[in-house]
Amino acid sequence: MKYDGILFDLDGTLWNATEAIAVSWQMALEDAPDIPRPPTVKELEGVMGMTAEQLMATLFPQITRERGAELFQRCCEVENDYLLHHGGKLYDGIEELLKTLHGQVPTAIVSNCNIEYAPCFLKAHGMEEYFTDWECSGRTGLPKGENIKLVVERNHLKSPVYIGDTVLDYEAAQQANVPFIHAAYGFGKVEGVPAVHKPLELLELLK
Repeated sequence: MKYDGILFDLDGTLWNATEAIAVSWQMALEDAPDIPRPPTVKELEGVMGMTAEQLMATLFPQITRERGAELFQRCCEVENDYLLHHGGKLYDGIEELLKTLHGQVPTAIVSNCNIEYAPCFLKAHGMEEYFTDWECSGRTGLPKGENIKLVVERNHLKSPVYIGDTVLDYEAAQQANVPFIHAAYGFGKVEGVPAVHKPLELLELLK
């Protein structure tokens, strides 16, 4: 295998949790008078990969940054509890992919999610054994590129690769000076880079 570490984005790469998130956010925002309606699944798909501040500013441009932070915290609490019990939708082939990579090469998650989100993914779908590390902006307060660097450094990786589905993921990988593979089955489009249209196609590119 040409890489000594496989780093994955989460939303749009390992799973699609937008339907579950939409349900949980509807619950969290039902008593928020300044939010006329909760975001739709399509709207949530459009903000996957953004930081919390970017996400709230895009979904609710009428509220202040402070109010956005307050509502995001509330939504995250409800969302995490819901996802822990209901999970999201794993992309077809993800579990087989991770089982194949397990024991061959370290794998990790780097996401712009809140601190409890990645653990919810791991626990809800029984994925803990497949990942050696994870990091997120909700824990470090750092942008994704810096978190990729953190995971690379603390796992002593010399030739890792980052797999994600959006331009933001590609830019983060560039900032971290890490090669990038586009998960074209996810939410975004990235031109001019190696890409897969199904998770199991990664096995060929990783050889």
